[in-house]
Amino acid sequence: MQIYWLVIAFHFIAQLGSFLFLPYDRTAYDFYLNVLLYPTLLMGAVVAVTQVMDYSGSKYSILSLFLAGTVIAMMIIHLNMDIRIIGALMLLPIFASAIFYRLDLTWYTFALQAIAFFVLYRWDYWFKFFLSSFDLIAIPLFLVMGTLIASIIIINGRELVSDLETTLTAKQDLLIENAIIRKLSTTDALTDLYNHISFHEFYDKAMEYGDQGAPFHLALIDIDNFKMINDKYGHRTGDIILARVGKVIREMISPADIAARYGGEEFAILLFEKTFEEAAELTEKIRLRLSDTPHEEMAGGVVTVSIGLGSYAKGTSKEKLFEEVDALLYTAKRSGKNKLMALAHQV
Repeated sequence: MQIYWLVIAFHFIAQLGSFLFLPYDRTAYDFYLNVLLYPTLLMGAVVAVTQVMDYSGSKYSILSLFLAGTVIAMMIIHLNMDIRIIGALMLLPIFASAIFYRLDLTWYTFALQAIAFFVLYRWDYWFKFFLSSFDLIAIPLFLVMGTLIASIIIINGRELVSDLETTLTAKQDLLIENAIIRKLSTTDALTDLYNHISFHEFYDKAMEYGDQGAPFHLALIDIDNFKMINDKYGHRTGDIILARVGKVIREMISPADIAARYGGEEFAILLFEKTFEEAAELTEKIRLRLSDTPHEEMAGGVVTVSIGLGSYAKGTSKEKLFEEVDALLYTAKRSGKNKLMALAHQV
């Protein structure tokens, strides 16, 4: 529709320039009224109505769009029939319709041009006067050929779009599959925490951050008497307990922290953006939460955990920090279990 307005404006300027600077066989009154004012107002009114229909969301807005183009083409042809090639304007709405990739819309536009040609030939004296026998055959033939070319463009375009959609769908499926594979390869299926391999990748990265002045804390958590749970209640119950412990850990840590099932009934947590006191308080809350949670599968019994907690100190290797925290964990085990042991002196 913006192009329609530009065409109307350009036609107005071209007609006015022709009248002012070229020989013109009409009087000023006839020109300004019948060539400049009335046709411009009619074309503008048609486009304005089409624009209103488009803004209102009418289901006929696209159909009216090409009807408006046909009216504009008819008016310009009527006013400039002495220009031999002017009849080619009827091809423009047909080619414009191909943008929408709809064959029905293109053939609808062709039908409009065919009707417009018949109306001009039947009732427009000047159109018939300047129309040669060749034009009478050539213009309808051009309209048919133009429509066929537009149809071929649409069909090929649809195939291209279909191929692109197929490629895009395949790419999206591949991305989803890769995401699923990556999730399966980095997380523990039972607890939905990171797995052993992923933990060490994060641990290495945490050591790099620690060396750059961003300390962190490492907590190791082990479920007390887990072998007895498996032996007494079965491995299915053991899996349920592992999943619930993992769920509690996921719910209580912050988004900045990393939790993993390190192996068997042991869990590891990397705690970031916290003081040592905050890290100790969080791990203690996890211990208390678990010790206060009854399990129906264990006849209302509870599960306790022992925890070792240590903080990174500059110059400490990842092996040394892990061994120190692991030693704290086993100290908690040997001293009665259901305890938190921490290296406060490393803060």
